[in-house]
Amino acid sequence: MEVQGQWAEVFEGSDRQEDSGGEGELLGSSTITLAPLVVNTPPPPVRRSQPLVIRRSRMNSVELSSVPSIPNPFPELCSPSQSPVLIGSLSPPRSDTHVRSRLIKVFGEDSHSRSLWVIPRATARDVCHLLVQTAHCSDQENWALIELHSALGLERVLEDHEVVVEVQAAWPSESDTKLLFRKNYAKYEFFRTPVLFFPKHMISDSADVTKGMTSAELIQNLLQSGTCPEIQGFLHVREPSRKAWKKVYFFLRRSGLYCSTKGSSKEPRHLQYVADLEDLNVYSITNSRKLYGAPVDFTFCVKPSKDRIRAQDLKLLCAENEQTRTCWTSAFRLFKYGRQLHCNYQLSQSAPRLQEVVSQRCESEASLVAMDFSGKAGGRVIQNAWEAQSAEREEGQAWRVRITGSDAIHRTQLWFHGGVSRKQAQRLIEEQGLVDGMFLIRESQQHAQCFVLSLCYKLKTKHYLVIPCEEGGRKYYTMDDGLTLFIDLLQLVEFHQINRGILPVCLKHPCVCVTL
Repeated sequence: MEVQGQWAEVFEGSDRQEDSGGEGELLGSSTITLAPLVVNTPPPPVRRSQPLVIRRSRMNSVELSSVPSIPNPFPELCSPSQSPVLIGSLSPPRSDTHVRSRLIKVFGEDSHSRSLWVIPRATARDVCHLLVQTAHCSDQENWALIELHSALGLERVLEDHEVVVEVQAAWPSESDTKLLFRKNYAKYEFFRTPVLFFPKHMISDSADVTKGMTSAELIQNLLQSGTCPEIQGFLHVREPSRKAWKKVYFFLRRSGLYCSTKGSSKEPRHLQYVADLEDLNVYSITNSRKLYGAPVDFTFCVKPSKDRIRAQDLKLLCAENEQTRTCWTSAFRLFKYGRQLHCNYQLSQSAPRLQEVVSQRCESEASLVAMDFSGKAGGRVIQNAWEAQSAEREEGQAWRVRITGSDAIHRTQLWFHGGVSRKQAQRLIEEQGLVDGMFLIRESQQHAQCFVLSLCYKLKTKHYLVIPCEEGGRKYYTMDDGLTLFIDLLQLVEFHQINRGILPVCLKHPCVCVTL
């Protein structure tokens, strides 16, 4: 039904101000078009997925409290608060987000990949959080994105605050560079055990703050303030345009990387400026002996972060051992990112931990009671503590028999890696971070029906032979010539997670591989 004699004013590209009389005053010089006002015309349907846009006038604002709040029927599908990652972005974006979305591809350790749609400002932490959810990982801790240049043998762990799209923009076109998603336990380990990562003999004694302070106190104070002590020591450096390596004394300070032209002299006239830390990325190098003729395998390099990676632009450096290389690379990161790196560490500590969930579960289990359902009259509560422990042992052994039916329960565990070689096991542990307590179990290639426990301790990988034996007509496993027996490898691992036994440290971090 049309209202006779009344017309509506349609304003195009202008604002409208209403006074007390109800008449409109046009602000600006836009064209006014008159059209009949229809009262009973139903409004056009609004899709639920389209956002409601509220336009403010220049003189009259809309109060947010006047807009009714609509409850979200699917809160579990929404992204975390203030997270720039588009949760559920595995499918192509809608037309309204296509302009600001980017497609990235991330590979797992099994060479399978997953493509993700993210916004341009998505950080490495955001992408890891999304991959943990989509890959249904058992825990959310210690995951990292790895920048890998296979042809050059370079790799580095992306810092949690780095923008992934900006990192990819510096990659060469038509290269084999890719992103890997895997565990990395050593990303912030130097905050927990700084003395292991910064040996006393590598800390420069030129700083005045060292007076009256021990090496451990100095390192701890500097790390808490978001900086790093000055590092010094000999490194092998590859000479430009030559395959020869030369041993040179280097200094790493807040102002940059320097080398001495006369032995280990620290005098300013003998120091030569090498690089600025603000514009550098540090990479570890795999298979450096074959690729670059390095004297040992503990090689790393520095490269301008904004330049495309080329072999001639790499500054190749080689340390004497893994501890020395780790000290240099950790110091590079601390000097470059400073306080930001400590904030990343604190943020990772504030994330929900799997151990807290387990402890909460154990507290709830403390209120449970043991029951016996073997009788025909139904279940009964076991009052005697010794009887309850005996029933628990019998149930545990029966559970293993029901699950496996054979001696193969270890094959379902994440820490079991089948028939990988000794060198491959060391490589897996190195890739996921050389931290104390990281371990895996593999089949022995030299001894039939035996297994090997590979364990990381003080930045080195140790290997322990697990031998099967028989006692009383039953098969057991042992690592100490029969002094301690285990009915299977799972029991062996569970025991050494709370007891060191013959090991130098308890088992803490299983070396796992995720499938995307």
